[in-house]
Amino acid sequence: MKLDDYRTSDNISDQRGGCGGGGFNLPIGGGKMGIGTVIILGIAALVFGINPMDLMQGGGLPGGAPVATQQGGQNAAQSCAVDEKSKFSCQVLASTEDTWGAIFREQGQQYQPATLTFYDRNGRSGCGAAQSAMGPFYCPADNGIYLDTSFFDELATRFQAAGDFAQAYVIAHEVGHHIQTITGRSNEVRRAQQAASEADGNELQVRMELEADCYAGVWAARNRDRIEPGDIEEGLTAANAIGDDTLQKAAGRRPVPESFTHGTSAQRMAWLKKGLTSGDPAQCDTFSAARL
Repeated sequence: MKLDDYRTSDNISDQRGGCGGGGFNLPIGGGKMGIGTVIILGIAALVFGINPMDLMQGGGLPGGAPVATQQGGQNAAQSCAVDEKSKFSCQVLASTEDTWGAIFREQGQQYQPATLTFYDRNGRSGCGAAQSAMGPFYCPADNGIYLDTSFFDELATRFQAAGDFAQAYVIAHEVGHHIQTITGRSNEVRRAQQAASEADGNELQVRMELEADCYAGVWAARNRDRIEPGDIEEGLTAANAIGDDTLQKAAGRRPVPESFTHGTSAQRMAWLKKGLTSGDPAQCDTFSAARL
């Protein structure tokens, strides 16, 4: 994806020591609201026994000391300049800000961007601890996306989803959860889940994740002039790799649809494609869809 000449976002904070790089040893993958829940809620629920409903409702994982944070302005520029992964992440976030800013203006509204926080191994979010097993995630309590960029290496090696567009998809998906938060979708779903059975609550979460996938596709569609040959395939490969059925099979388990929290590989690819094809967020309403 051609973002070399793109600005970097100012909505950046950094919990890495001295703004230095580094990463976590992601043993499996996991998180709060995202690709986040990429491999986040999905594998965390499968392997670590984390309840995805608790995480989505703002409950954090225990542990972790308070972490010093540098934010905005010159500090943001320094954080973005740490390495190529950081710079690219800041450029993707800036692109989502411009894209969603334009979409919101079309609707007579003003877009309030999310903040991207870099962390290394252990950090702190408004939803609790940011830990290596969580992967990239979105925290609705502080409108923040949390990312250890070494996750991208894990995405490429363990999940065979390499490429800059796959990385961009991860961030754009988390921004999709931010859109759901500021439009009120997240609160609506949480209220519905409180009165739902576990299976029905999981289905609502699947619809949340697929809508965020579609929003990621909308962002890409609105930046089609920056997409290079092979980018779309990279994104679809990533979406395929993180489907609930694929993850459960990889964990040596028989897929159990009632336990899905992110959707099947086919569903994730389909909704990403829908956003890519339409470029219209109104086409991403998974909650009105009779079939996913």
